[in-house]
Amino acid sequence: MKDDSYVTSDGRTIGGVLMDLRRITLRFGGVEAIKDISFDIREGEIRAIIGPNGAGKSSMLNVISGFYVPQEGEVWFRGARRPPMKPFQVARQGIARTFQNIALFEGMTVLDNVMTGRLTQMKASMLSEAIWWGKAQREELANRERVERVIDFLEIQHIRKTPVGRLPYGLKKRVELARALAAQPRLLLLDEPMAGMNVEEKEDMSRFILDVNDEFGTTIALIEHDMGVVMDLSDRVVVMDYGRKIGDGTPHEVRNNQEVIDAYLGVAHD
Repeated sequence: MKDDSYVTSDGRTIGGVLMDLRRITLRFGGVEAIKDISFDIREGEIRAIIGPNGAGKSSMLNVISGFYVPQEGEVWFRGARRPPMKPFQVARQGIARTFQNIALFEGMTVLDNVMTGRLTQMKASMLSEAIWWGKAQREELANRERVERVIDFLEIQHIRKTPVGRLPYGLKKRVELARALAAQPRLLLLDEPMAGMNVEEKEDMSRFILDVNDEFGTTIALIEHDMGVVMDLSDRVVVMDYGRKIGDGTPHEVRNNQEVIDAYLGVAHD
């Protein structure tokens, strides 16, 4: 197999294709939310999906994560065609996500919420878990070690015992990211991770996304409306409009694509 990996200007290695979406079409009744779209996500990159509201971006993320099964097209992951799967099966393949609307257990502590991200990694039987013996004990300790590492990494040690419902919005977003990272994903999907944040919170989240990609080597696909964030973070950008793909390339190529400018950006930014 041809090695088409390369090293970015900041020293990160971008590998071959991790996920390949081929001619995806998704319909809801007579409405086509996604119309014959193809693009890939490469190992180690930060891949942005942008476009105006109603473009089909979240629907595409739901196809990738198994919430929706497209009527046409194929999803390939790690070189193999993926059959229709339930979201939990997709998660076990190494794909984790956050949501546009925060989906946390408000009455549980930060630590307990992040621990739920390890559920796909638990293999011990219910009996051994009940008596906390042998494999279950070793598994629990390993899971706790991973979770504590993520909590330290995202700098939320000071709130680890706090119920999530008491936290401000920006910290809830960080806890949701922590839960996704606890699953040790090969591919991390972020649905508008900066939505509703102030400037300082966006700067923090941007730093954490870059650190996750750099230090954990996690491939990231994200939906984001803040074009400054997209252009600064992304290696490549795919642009959707009314379910169609209208642009795909580097940030520089996309922001100078006339069809993208007309449909979404409004003006070219050199």
